[in-house]
Amino acid sequence: MSAADTLNVTHEDALAIDDCWNRIGIHGDKSCPLLSEHIHCRNCAVYSAAATRLLDRYALQQDDREQVSTVAGSDVKTRSLLMFRLGEEWLGLATRSLVEVAPLQAIHSLPHQRSRALLGVANVRGALVACLSLVELLGLDGTSGVASGARVMPRMLIIAAHGGPVVVPVDEVDGIHAIDERILDVASQSGAQASAKYTRGVLQFKGRSLRWLDEEQLLSAVTRSLT
Repeated sequence: MSAADTLNVTHEDALAIDDCWNRIGIHGDKSCPLLSEHIHCRNCAVYSAAATRLLDRYALQQDDREQVSTVAGSDVKTRSLLMFRLGEEWLGLATRSLVEVAPLQAIHSLPHQRSRALLGVANVRGALVACLSLVELLGLDGTSGVASGARVMPRMLIIAAHGGPVVVPVDEVDGIHAIDERILDVASQSGAQASAKYTRGVLQFKGRSLRWLDEEQLLSAVTRSLT
């Protein structure tokens, strides 16, 4: 399943759910008779019920893919990692788990949240997508480590969880980098740090200590947070 196909799962859900908020609600022609009472669709029981139905669908499996890069005429196995920051910590996640890096969007909380990590839902091109806190899931300190006045751009990562796309807000994105698997093999033997929650290893990158996340463990934890 490609990244585009993964996001299409959510669009199919939106069609099945009947996204009235896009037709007659706050994102449509505003003709819904309930809008005057609720002010915004996110306050309506219909919206909450649709979000709950979406969360019930997170049970599909995702195909796993490996990447091989050719460097200087010889086959060198590399893994593409997306480098991003949460609070003071830099992390790397395999790009095979990534659907898209998106601008920061409004997150709408839900009544009766299923877990502390579940922040709510966001509207991604008209489709409801569940939003999770990686800070909560990984047990991190979410306090920003960036000096006041520094220009950083918070983003949202759309990741391909086992049940479909999930949005996670991050404080900063450095970019995607191909890392030699030999370096990652050494990182996976980095002692006590590598035994941290959902972590495959720790490596030095651009003068930073980078925590390389175990995507399978992380995505399984994401699914558990949604079911």
